[in-house]
Amino acid sequence: MDGVIPLNKEIGQTSSDYVYKLRKILHTRKIGHTGTLDPLVNGVLPICVGQATKLVNALTGSPKEYEGEITLGKSTTTEDREGETVDEQKLVKPFTIDELNPIFEKMTGDLTQIPPMFSAVRVNGKKLYEYARAGIEVDRPERHIHIYDFHVMGEPVFDETTGYQTIRFHVKCSKGTYVRTLAVEFGHMLGLPAFMSQLTRVKSAGFPIEETFTLGQISDMMDNEDYSFLRSIDDVLADLPSYELNDEEWEVRVLHGGFLESIDSDKSKQLRVQRGGVTKALYKYDKVRDMWIPDLMLLKNN
Repeated sequence: MDGVIPLNKEIGQTSSDYVYKLRKILHTRKIGHTGTLDPLVNGVLPICVGQATKLVNALTGSPKEYEGEITLGKSTTTEDREGETVDEQKLVKPFTIDELNPIFEKMTGDLTQIPPMFSAVRVNGKKLYEYARAGIEVDRPERHIHIYDFHVMGEPVFDETTGYQTIRFHVKCSKGTYVRTLAVEFGHMLGLPAFMSQLTRVKSAGFPIEETFTLGQISDMMDNEDYSFLRSIDDVLADLPSYELNDEEWEVRVLHGGFLESIDSDKSKQLRVQRGGVTKALYKYDKVRDMWIPDLMLLKNN
């Protein structure tokens, strides 16, 4: 069983919980996920199975898209709704969309973030949340991220009783982005405490949430020997250019990790080298050698 499962992760479970459960359902240990989702976050979690586990790093590094809510007027220890209140400042009147849009625009492009204390980033061999739970704050390394798109969705909601305003948003961001930290920074730019009150990952590794399967659906499909929840490696890599190998190229070169030359393809992208329409490896162009060299071997069988 080789391929990628576009899983719909539910709230309350960790990404590792799903890997553990899927190993039992699929009867295989060769499984890996492509980017951690916090227990409070639901949505798209691509799961690599079999030979596709070699794609984990590549898929983890791809941009991701989220929809969620920023609540203005309060900040928490964890930067989400689970933490204890740190600061509270009620809004006298709500912000209009015209007042919010410039903030969204300023927060696009290349940005620098400091990971929250309640995160799995390691410092001196320990995860930050371990320090946080012990009441210890440590220096955290900066992260350079890229925000491709960040915009408001619908009309913000103002609660006159609490003095909070909730803003629904969509964001497309690079690997390593902490969206809850974006929410806090959004509030800072308005001079207010803020936290991320809800988040759903709506796209990852090219899979939109509409194409995902729940754990229950996958279990039922396995009982019925229906494996249509599994996307092939070629489906996942369909956006990359491909090249069909001849006998000599496959048997003498690619099978032994050799180089390829005289291939007319986009040199800025990885190249899928195929045998019988099935991707065997990913190659990349080396301009020093003026040749295509192996980047990732996927399948070595004939």
